Amino acid sequence: MRIDLSGLTALATGATRGIGAAIAAGLAQAGARVAVNGRSEESVRAAIGDRDLIAAPGDVATEEGARQVLERLPDVDILINNLGIFGSREPLEITDGEWRQYFETNVLAGVRLTRAYLPGMMSRGWGRVQYIASDSAVVIPAEMIHYGVSKTALLGVSRGFAKTAAGSGVTVNSVIAGPTHTGGVEEFVYQLVDRSLPWDEAQREFMRTHRPQSLLQRLIEPEEIANMVVYLSSPLASATTGGAVRVDGGYVDAILP
Repeated sequence: MRIDLSGLTALATGATRGIGAAIAAGLAQAGARVAVNGRSEESVRAAIGDRDLIAAPGDVATEEGARQVLERLPDVDILINNLGIFGSREPLEITDGEWRQYFETNVLAGVRLTRAYLPGMMSRGWGRVQYIASDSAVVIPAEMIHYGVSKTALLGVSRGFAKTAAGSGVTVNSVIAGPTHTGGVEEFVYQLVDRSLPWDEAQREFMRTHRPQSLLQRLIEPEEIANMVVYLSSPLASATTGGAVRVDGGYVDAILP
């Protein structure tokens, strides 16, 4: 199976590190012209380094930041809505402001970019839109329900936009990523387990205590998420749309999402 994205332009949001950075690298390796998004010019330039990638800075959780990205990149063939925030929080202490922040960042950022780019894809008769969701969309974690609910919303958003694009040659999907090994997740793990533990022991304790239903029994590497995203971005995935595709290590204990 050979994936060739030559001649296609892709935008990955929140792509200066973690899953987003792995997705940008995977798309570029498949031949796409890839734009890397992050909140600041400095963070984006540092992430790109000497690679042949496009800098598309702007905080897309805001309307102004999204406009900055659209000015630099008016059209794309592949849109990967990866930007997201997460953190452990006592449910009854989550404020209205925090709920709004999570929806602005995790949901509306993707909605506003889809609204901007989808019409062009439909008029050209080809395109790919993806939302990076989470196992937390289906199994709401007690320690961060605001995050989980925002990811649940993405499943509905992607299904709805898939209906908007029906019959156009554009596919819209969400990717349910399982517990993944990133720098941010390492910090999150240490919020929940003994900080004195070495990382390997801390990871095992976290999975045993907080994610015991994982069939993989380890954190997923970002490149493993990127592999699915690259496939869904390709012509090979032409019949997959309106779906919630799982790369969760068997975490969600259900036949369907």
